[in-house]
Amino acid sequence: MNMAAVGLAAGMALGFAGYFGGFWAFLLVAVLGAVGFVAGRVLDGDLEPGEIFRSGGGRR
Repeated sequence: MNMAAVGLAAGMALGFAGYFGGFWAFLLVAVLGAVGFVAGRVLDGDLEPGEIFRSGGGRR
């Protein structure tokens, strides 16, 4: 699935949540979508779990 289709599906889900459930439902769907996105990137091997929590201050 290309990124345009993923963006369309995410936008529609957020729109439905905001319309039918209000602001808190919109926020919950947005947060869970972000968590799912990060989990998918980790499972695909594109992102290491340590990179999420590591600060950039130690690099030189």
